[in-house]
Amino acid sequence: MNDIHQSFAHQGLVRPQEGRVLGGVLAGLGRRFGLTPWTARLLFVVLLMIVPGSQILVYPLLWILMPAEETVAHYAPVRTSSPSA
Repeated sequence: MNDIHQSFAHQGLVRPQEGRVLGGVLAGLGRRFGLTPWTARLLFVVLLMIVPGSQILVYPLLWILMPAEETVAHYAPVRTSSPSA
């Protein structure tokens, strides 16, 4: 699970401490894609009307997979090994 959290954090997908209404998932997605939290929430509701039900499954999954902003600092930096010549 830590690998998944590190991957999401590396991509900028974290649940921020500020701007949360429920779990911070939509605020985090909005921040990642350059949207305000309320714009992300509005898009979520519009998508819910177009494709009913799918977001209800996706939101809890992202809540589990996206690390909270305060816990990201606790992860060790990801090391990438370069091939030796």
